[in-house]
Amino acid sequence: MNIILFGPPGAGKGTQAQFIVKKHNYFQLSTGNLLRDEAKFNTPLGSQIENLISNGEFVKDEIVNTLMRKCLNNLKFRDRIIFDGYPRNIEQAKNLEVILAEFKQDIGHTIFLNVSKKTIEKRIMGRVTCEKCNMTFNEYFNKDQIDLHPCGIKHLKKRKDDNLDVVIARYDIYMKSTKPILDYYSKKTNFTEIDGSLEIEQITSKINDILKV
Repeated sequence: MNIILFGPPGAGKGTQAQFIVKKHNYFQLSTGNLLRDEAKFNTPLGSQIENLISNGEFVKDEIVNTLMRKCLNNLKFRDRIIFDGYPRNIEQAKNLEVILAEFKQDIGHTIFLNVSKKTIEKRIMGRVTCEKCNMTFNEYFNKDQIDLHPCGIKHLKKRKDDNLDVVIARYDIYMKSTKPILDYYSKKTNFTEIDGSLEIEQITSKINDILKV
């Protein structure tokens, strides 16, 4: 089944998407990556995308729809897609349904990892990454692992964009812009909201249960 995975910045959406890709042989489809990949090719559409991106302009839905059709025409993606970053509004959601119907597919499940702003703040503000091995820890939740980290505490660094103002702005913008689309999907029977403050393994287990259906 195809899946739509929603979640605010810091909810662990990327982590869970990668688990799904590896365990269930799915393909993570990001509109951002689609656009960047197409822009690399010397085609009329790629050149158009490159010009829009370079000028900081939004890419029209018609272009995204064209790329979606191109992907869905590839049999390896059939009923094995995690939609990441799409749809972003009601119109895109309806367009996606139309495109999927053309290829006799649909959305099997929509999953929303719901996390409070307070939890997001702790996750992002406490996040440190080892500059030697790239492992990521959290100063609030992984104190024991940090103390025992073989590379040493001195190599654990914070990301430059992990500051409180950025965190709050990201969260508020996401929740405001995503609310209409979440309301749209929550009325459907295949919508599931998961407590994103749970441990990673617990969230993974709940998603695995959904995908076994």
